[in-house]
Amino acid sequence: MKKNLFFPLMIIVGFLTSNVISAFVPLQPKKPWPVPDAYKDKKNPVASDAASIAAGKELWNTHCKSCHGAKGLGDGSKAPQLKTEPGDFTKPDVQAQTDGSLFYKISEGREDMPSFKKKIPDQEDIWNLVVFVRTFRK
Repeated sequence: MKKNLFFPLMIIVGFLTSNVISAFVPLQPKKPWPVPDAYKDKKNPVASDAASIAAGKELWNTHCKSCHGAKGLGDGSKAPQLKTEPGDFTKPDVQAQTDGSLFYKISEGREDMPSFKKKIPDQEDIWNLVVFVRTFRK
């Protein structure tokens, strides 16, 4: 009995084609992310110390690492699935942002970056994340 291989072959070809095409579709370029002045000038009320860094790291591992990577390089396990680049937090352009700007972006999100103001409702925890992001400085 001869099996009809056409249908399974077409499924395999379709799968491979879609994966090859998606590998060559570039990520959307980084566009400006405006931050309201009220946030830009906001000071971090959380001191950078061992406790805040540890708290921020724990939150990072739970909420951020899958896209941004363990060391903030933008190489997390979910990064290849994103339409926008998750960014390299060790770069000067990220580290030059004010704490208030980082707080705003974490809280509000945009596009692939989700809003965390409901997932992390305690603002002190978001400030702890900002403290932890500062540990990625080169």
